Amino acid sequence: MIQFEEFTLANGLRCIVHEDHSTPIAVLNVLYNVGSRDEDVEHTGFAHLFEHLMFSGSVNIPSYDEPLQYVGGENNAFTSPDITNYYLTLPAANIETGFWLESDRMLGLAFSENGLEVQRKVVVEEFKQNYLNQPYGDVWLKLRPLAYQVHPYQWPTIGKEVGHIENAVMDDVRAFFAKHYSPANAILVIAGAVTVAEAQRLAEKWFGPIPGGTRYERQLPAEPRQTAPRHLDVVADVPATAYYKVYHMPGRAAADYHTVDLLSDVLGRGKSARLYQRLVKDQQLFNSISASCSGSLEPGLLVISGRLNSGVAIEAADAAVEAVVAELREELVADQELEKVKNQAEASIVFEEIELLNRAMALAYFKLLGDADLVNQESAKVQAVTAEDLRAAAREYLRPDNSSTLFYRAQAEVAAGTLATADSAE
Repeated sequence: MIQFEEFTLANGLRCIVHEDHSTPIAVLNVLYNVGSRDEDVEHTGFAHLFEHLMFSGSVNIPSYDEPLQYVGGENNAFTSPDITNYYLTLPAANIETGFWLESDRMLGLAFSENGLEVQRKVVVEEFKQNYLNQPYGDVWLKLRPLAYQVHPYQWPTIGKEVGHIENAVMDDVRAFFAKHYSPANAILVIAGAVTVAEAQRLAEKWFGPIPGGTRYERQLPAEPRQTAPRHLDVVADVPATAYYKVYHMPGRAAADYHTVDLLSDVLGRGKSARLYQRLVKDQQLFNSISASCSGSLEPGLLVISGRLNSGVAIEAADAAVEAVVAELREELVADQELEKVKNQAEASIVFEEIELLNRAMALAYFKLLGDADLVNQESAKVQAVTAEDLRAAAREYLRPDNSSTLFYRAQAEVAAGTLATADSAE
């Protein structure tokens, strides 16, 4: 159970305090309610670009890292399709430095042409290195638009194409900041060796004077129900043929989210899961295979992915995967297997709560979902799932006509004639 207290500043900044005096450490976590799903289709990658720009200096503080390092702190950030999250850890005695730094960059970035150019080059290089010039790097550039036809989840966090970042101009950058980076669109979590009274005093002092901005209200297009299977076949210079199959699934706040999450565990969490036991160990079609959920706030994806053994026809591997999935639609999961995946999920929840930073990030995330106390209800929701729930969810979501499949064939195997090949697209 994570204990916390909440308050909201007059400018709309939602604040959560989690006291933990077991160590002399404090965490500040600032979650901005903006991710790649909030980008314009012609200007993608901006949320991730801002993750970098937020460290390039504000109007008053030209270097974010130096003052934090001087007081023994460290920081980082991440961007997802749903959120952008900034966090820092430092000795609790120096916590006010964290308030000073985070509030100042929320108040106003420097927005210099030089700073934009530097970070633009960094992101473009990251795009090329991790997505274009690395084996399997472009998988999600291909798979997301296959699975999503209208929803902005159809492009990855890095962006739809590198040109959108290369051509980013200052006016667009300023407009994106003004729209999303304000107290009204942020959640602040203060955790560690700090009292609620002190946290509230510092929040009022440093964040209170910042203009609130306008609360961002999403009106994103809903992805239509998929009614036919989709398929993409590519050939690339990769070490081994890879396989990807995704199914649309409910969003993070949906009543049956945990049910589908447990389905993914039954299929592919670890070496005791069905896909590994059947297709790696027994049939030896794959040398690795797993299943997981994207965990998206809006309806996301259950993902099955694996690497094939040399010479295995990917069509045969696909049929074998479908046979394992079909069992979940037809038969009840045994009590022992259900208990196993529940215990795995429970262990993950407990393990995540060990670290102070993880607790702070979880409180911010569930507050965005609507109620920070949802963090304390995860275990009960997992334990409530029944075998009947699993079968019903499998019938609803693990349908062949709800799937999108990517065959990612190794060029060397195709050229050698060791793989059956279909019409392909580079």
